[in-house]
Amino acid sequence: MRVVLTGNHAAAYAALLSRVEVVAAYPITPQTQIVEKLAEFIEGGRLKAKYIRVESEHSAMAAIIGASAAGARTFTATASHGLVYMNEMVFWAGNARLPIVMAIVCRALAPPWNIWTEHTDILAQRDTGWIQFFCEDNQEVLDTVIQAFKIAEDDRVLLPVMVGLDAFILSHTATPVDVPEQEDIDGFLPPRKPLPFILDVNNPLTHSNMAYPNQTMEFRYRLQKAMERAMRVIMEVDEEYGRLTGRKYGGLLDCYRCEDADLGVIVMGSSAGDAKEAIDKLRDEGYKPGVIRIRVFRPFPREELREICRRFKAIAVIDRDLSPGLGGILYTETLTSLYDLKNRPIVQNYIAGLGGRDISVNDFKLIVRELYRNIEEGVEITPIRWIGIEGVNYEFKN
Repeated sequence: MRVVLTGNHAAAYAALLSRVEVVAAYPITPQTQIVEKLAEFIEGGRLKAKYIRVESEHSAMAAIIGASAAGARTFTATASHGLVYMNEMVFWAGNARLPIVMAIVCRALAPPWNIWTEHTDILAQRDTGWIQFFCEDNQEVLDTVIQAFKIAEDDRVLLPVMVGLDAFILSHTATPVDVPEQEDIDGFLPPRKPLPFILDVNNPLTHSNMAYPNQTMEFRYRLQKAMERAMRVIMEVDEEYGRLTGRKYGGLLDCYRCEDADLGVIVMGSSAGDAKEAIDKLRDEGYKPGVIRIRVFRPFPREELREICRRFKAIAVIDRDLSPGLGGILYTETLTSLYDLKNRPIVQNYIAGLGGRDISVNDFKLIVRELYRNIEEGVEITPIRWIGIEGVNYEFKN
């Protein structure tokens, strides 16, 4: 069924199709429409689920943790300050290996107060033990939330999942979305299997009790191994979903015109569409760039990225985030992954689109042209290049 949906409503429809059993959330712009729509589904009888109204995001995640530990399929959504407010509980869910799915509408952190898109909020949670997806469009939002439940609940994984969508660019923009039939999703995503460690009054046990120094490292080791296994599961689930719907997203990362490319542009989220359009135009000018869209940031697709990037002369990493004092977070992960690669390509970091500022097709064209020129002229790579800074004498060479 073809429906015109915003990214927020696409996430809500995905939770509906996934037959979630417990939703707990606290409203925050620009996420609120997700849980409002789910409340409508529950009130109208379309979704048989418990909706828990809480007083904060911290409490929302605490409620979801309890429900998931009791064996329920759980969903929540938040953004920006709501996400950092629930940070303590986000760590708890990750380290407890609970298969929760949470939509994150990626939004800048204050001050200054800003409600527009940026990836710093979700990337600040990259070490919490959650799998992290970044979606390019509304169709991928719906499909990825459904996939996320199957991945999270797989016995080889048992980890919570964040599904990121860009604030307003996706969350409030309506586009045609293919909504699968319920019976098709029921076949793809059966009810959550009971696990031996769920809370059960007839089989009492304790969750997340004190662990001594001679025990705790083993928990972290198992979490790391689960993340490593998740890579294969993510690819398997994407392939299976592709057979069901005709849509798949490359598993961990999505490559565009990389087969013969000699320069790569690495991006995440909705800006990938503009990057692809720019690459098409640059190909017409005789350049040979390609786009790598990182779909899964955790676990980071190190080996897949190395295999693609080994044939590039240079790489432009576009960060819609900032780690002050270092630079882009995606850039840091990319550089670390490629560090010991023989004949490593030049890697240049570009900070762009913070606080919702546009990253245009023309910006991508200028970035690629400049990087090609710097290679030819042997120009030394600067630590960070900032795109679109106003009031600063900092311009591209045409």
